Amino acid sequence: IPKIKEQRKQKANRRLITFILLFFTMMLIIIYLQTPISKVSEVEIKGNQNVPADDVISQSQIYKGQTEFWSLSKEKTEKRLEENKLIKKAEVSKKLPNKIAISIEEYKSIAFLQKHNVYYSVLENGTVLPEEVTPTDNGPILNGWTEDKKLVQMARQLDKLPDSVKDSISEIDYAPQKSNPWLVRLYMNDGYTVTASIKTFAKNMKNYPAIVSELPKGEKGIIHLEVAAYFESLQKKSKDSKKEDGR
Repeated sequence: IPKIKEQRKQKANRRLITFILLFFTMMLIIIYLQTPISKVSEVEIKGNQNVPADDVISQSQIYKGQTEFWSLSKEKTEKRLEENKLIKKAEVSKKLPNKIAISIEEYKSIAFLQKHNVYYSVLENGTVLPEEVTPTDNGPILNGWTEDKKLVQMARQLDKLPDSVKDSISEIDYAPQKSNPWLVRLYMNDGYTVTASIKTFAKNMKNYPAIVSELPKGEKGIIHLEVAAYFESLQKKSKDSKKEDGR
């Protein structure tokens, strides 16, 4: 009987200690939530170039001294940020006691759109940045692009190309015809001209190096890649034209 009484006493003591610890834990949580330390004290932003830091803060809806640190959802915040047309991926992380780090991956520039002798960066998702820029070797120049939807598709097709092929393109003209509203004309750095369809652009242009390697050296012309690939020699065309004029 004394042993049973002792065991009951120990159980009661453990219950009391558990209750006291739980009570003080709840009190600490309540006190914590009522103090400034429970709010976000700092927001660190990395990786943004085209998106201003103020826009990242506004779109994330995280405000210093206002946003609750523990109730902040990283997943929801990332989803909100990725709704921005300039942001490809966002990663949000929490740093104790109350700091937030936001890492931004922006869509990269893939081409340069020419409008009235002014150039604008075109991102890989087709978004055109509003600021004027000077073209570089990071992408071809796009001329005559009046349809935004086709420009978006062209940018996405370019993004699928290997860098070696993409870097060999100097300019891309939008040259639609009644029979083919998707037609584009490319001017290559090696002197060839290419005609292709936006719909099958990446698929067919991946074969460009192999096609060029099989062409006669020094003979320039037009490589047609709309449907079946074939080469139209400009030298032969010129000779045929002279023969017709002679007749």
